[in-house]
Amino acid sequence: MMKKFSIACMVLSTALFVSCGLYQKYERPEINTTGLIRDNVSLTDTLVARDTASFGNLPWRSLFTDPYLQNLIEKGLENNTDLLNAALNVEMAEAQLKASKLAFLPQFTFSPQGTIASWDGNAATKTYQLPIAASWSVDLFGNLLSQKRSAQVSLLATKDYQVVVQSSVISAIANMYYTLLMLDRQVEVLNDMTGLTKDTWDMMQMQMDLGRARSTSVQSAEANYYSVQAKMTDMTRQIREVENSLSLLIGQPAQTIQRGKLEDQSLPSEFSTGIGIQLLANRADVHAAEMQLASCFYNVETARSRFYPSLTISPSGTFTNSGGGGIVNPGKWLLSAVGSLVQPIFMRGQLTAALRVSEAQQQQAYNSWQNAVLKAGSEVSNALVQYNSSAEKAELEQKQITVLEQNVEHTRMLFKSSGSSYLEVINAQQSLLNAQLSKITDDFYKMQAVVSLWTALGGGGK
Repeated sequence: MMKKFSIACMVLSTALFVSCGLYQKYERPEINTTGLIRDNVSLTDTLVARDTASFGNLPWRSLFTDPYLQNLIEKGLENNTDLLNAALNVEMAEAQLKASKLAFLPQFTFSPQGTIASWDGNAATKTYQLPIAASWSVDLFGNLLSQKRSAQVSLLATKDYQVVVQSSVISAIANMYYTLLMLDRQVEVLNDMTGLTKDTWDMMQMQMDLGRARSTSVQSAEANYYSVQAKMTDMTRQIREVENSLSLLIGQPAQTIQRGKLEDQSLPSEFSTGIGIQLLANRADVHAAEMQLASCFYNVETARSRFYPSLTISPSGTFTNSGGGGIVNPGKWLLSAVGSLVQPIFMRGQLTAALRVSEAQQQQAYNSWQNAVLKAGSEVSNALVQYNSSAEKAELEQKQITVLEQNVEHTRMLFKSSGSSYLEVINAQQSLLNAQLSKITDDFYKMQAVVSLWTALGGGGK
């Protein structure tokens, strides 16, 4: 008897020693972040930023100071459908984690039974059983532990995706708001140009009445006036469409959006991107990709644990009046306990296949994580180059507008004295209008680049 007990203890000790060596916690593997952010000025190509404070950590209230925009963002955070669903996903992940923690505890069941029996018309006999059964899976090889750890990192990934959705909602609201401000400013320019083209039309009509101009000049001026009005109609349509889209984004019926003016907006003009490795912590989607990798790591551990035996202890207790010699009143307790050890021997390759699949999924998760880091760096680089390019263009367009305003005035004066043709007057006005609209668009692109950079650097942090 002692010999069998010693052998059992030896087997159990060996199993425990193996399990301690198999199951480790996830540790971040090496990943390439060299030259993650391109230098937006130097053509030597890549630059790793050295500053430690990142523009992406700036809270959204500090970045978007327009009170109308802040009010819209607050409504979006309260009512946006995607954000509400992301919060529900977090609740579901928390429930799954709680279930994985409770798996370490015994399972209890209570199933009372009663029987009434009569033999050949004799008095009925009544028997009853009040059994309580328990089942406890002993986690010798970390199966339950790895599943719990997988649920923990899955919860973190779900919370990360909630942050991603929140940043996306904030940036989308800001971009739509700035789009409305851009369209409003373009409508103002078109209103001014409508008045100018109407004056030109009247001027040419007067010149024709005086015999100094032909009917073709009047027709061209009239057509130019209608062209500006057509653009105004198109802008009005775009404003209504953006208002409808923004209303949907913040979870309200389509309606007019209260807003400020483009020229009153104040956004940062100098940015710090932080060192490349910060993107691993600041970007919620990058962190979520790493948590997915960690989940796959623990899934591999779970798959390995299934090659080893599982130990289940099942005690039970029954209070019954049905004894071995007949009916006993009052009832008595019947206690028992069973221990079972199951060792897989031949599972038709299912365990091996499951392990290989989980290892391949882990490698896929690593590749996705690396790609998420590179994508983050690309988005930061794109936002920086868009901001610098738009700012440079806007400065040049402002100089162009100044020259064209003078050109419009001079050609009108020369036309009155027959020093220029009507085509020169109309072309000058069209060139001025195009430059003004382009300048407003590039001002918007510059603001959009600020929003994109904030989002690409983490969108306010996690």
